[in-house]
Amino acid sequence: MTYAPLRLAPDDEHNQALIANVHPPAWRNPEPAGRYNLVVVGAGTAGLVTAAVAAGVGARVALVERHLMGGDCLNVGCVPSKGLVRASRAWAEVADGGEFGLAFPGAVERDFGAVMTRMRKLRARLSRVDSAERFTGLGVDVFVGNGRFSGPETVEVDGARLRFARAVICTGARAAAPPIAGLAESGYLTNETVFSLTELPRRLAVIGAGPIGCEMAQAFARFGSDVTLIEMTSRILPREDADAAAIVQARMRKDGVRLALDAAISGVERQPDGTKLIRYAAGGAEHEIEADEILVGVGRAPNVDGLGLEQAGVQYDRTGLKVNDHLQTANPRIFAAGDICSPFKFTHTADAMAQIVIQNALFPHPFGLGRATTRSLVVPWCTYTEPEVAHVGMYEADARAKGIAVETFTQTFDEVDRAVLDGEEDGFARIHLRKGTDRILGATIVGGNAGNMISEVTVAMKAGAGLGTIGGAIHPYPTQAEALRKLANQLRRARFSAGQKRLLTRWFAWRR
Repeated sequence: MTYAPLRLAPDDEHNQALIANVHPPAWRNPEPAGRYNLVVVGAGTAGLVTAAVAAGVGARVALVERHLMGGDCLNVGCVPSKGLVRASRAWAEVADGGEFGLAFPGAVERDFGAVMTRMRKLRARLSRVDSAERFTGLGVDVFVGNGRFSGPETVEVDGARLRFARAVICTGARAAAPPIAGLAESGYLTNETVFSLTELPRRLAVIGAGPIGCEMAQAFARFGSDVTLIEMTSRILPREDADAAAIVQARMRKDGVRLALDAAISGVERQPDGTKLIRYAAGGAEHEIEADEILVGVGRAPNVDGLGLEQAGVQYDRTGLKVNDHLQTANPRIFAAGDICSPFKFTHTADAMAQIVIQNALFPHPFGLGRATTRSLVVPWCTYTEPEVAHVGMYEADARAKGIAVETFTQTFDEVDRAVLDGEEDGFARIHLRKGTDRILGATIVGGNAGNMISEVTVAMKAGAGLGTIGGAIHPYPTQAEALRKLANQLRRARFSAGQKRLLTRWFAWRR
């Protein structure tokens, strides 16, 4: 079956190349097989990983996608956002060049359009991995169109009927705006539309100081927008430790981001000239700001509409599909993975959940592989501001709330040589241990390369290794990861009592 061509703004060569890969205009859906081992609905990260691995082990697989293969991550999430973040960092490095002996005789030309073109070019290049052609080559039957369950064992795609032994729903989530009076009428951007910009907004208001809001507010401020970040709580990144968020907040202020905290937005009004007037209360007073564009960085809604979940016997609510620890829905033949059913809306979590689904959906319990569980997941995450903030496991408050006695060790980066040399000494590495042991309960890192560094802690936690194991490993010098070795040294010093030192002092004196 053929369908109308899809177009993305701007309609340039790079977006055309993207569409050719992930929603090819001349695509014809295959004839359905008699019965599939697995039908995957949704071709974001979770769906792509599930389909590729299942086909790789010999299963007959169908993959259904109504819009763009690659999902949010490739098209409107991780890939384009990190492309912008990297470009904005380059602009900031030029602005801070004097610290490194750089001097520019004249004005530095800045081209936001070139930034967005680079992003689209790289996104198109990376889209080959998620393409319909590649997955067909892997042995997957790729169906482009609206997939809907017509019964507990069938999915219909534009008139074709796919029968399955097992199915997986991986339709993800979408941006959802808060119920602010006049917002919809005035118009706003989300992560699904902001990457279509070709001109830099002169004034940008960002609603929500979570990871998306902070990353984009800092990036656009560095590009030269007049940015106001509006947050209803008393600080940015409210999920993270307060002192970690404070370091990022200070850097964002330095980059020119204005913060409106403890703010309650009462309404938005579109002005005759097309600008948007935002009214909010903060600090006991009423405020107004004008913006050329509003970016909403809060709220996600699960993509459950039009899936025929009632016909399939799959239960859901406003948070997404209801699944057990094995990612099985109320219909035991149907599983789910990714943002559609997870509180951790990260690409890497979707990937990990896909691996669980493969084991549980394709390998019955007698084979010994079918009881993989989400309880075993150790999920790190990172906010890609500058500095980055990365976390894994429990926060100290989480541990105490569960009645777990905890010891916390913090190493600041102003005592880590590489961080000092790089001019990135604002930040710290922090590890929470079960008291009296070196077992790691959680960790937070705020600083350069925090997202890379947190992986070492995540591996240790997954393997059941303690902080002593990290300290016993040789770390190359100079690297920021030396902060983790220094944390282990703190633990050794903390466990080495004054009495032990006195005893050893006497012993060494006797040995002389």
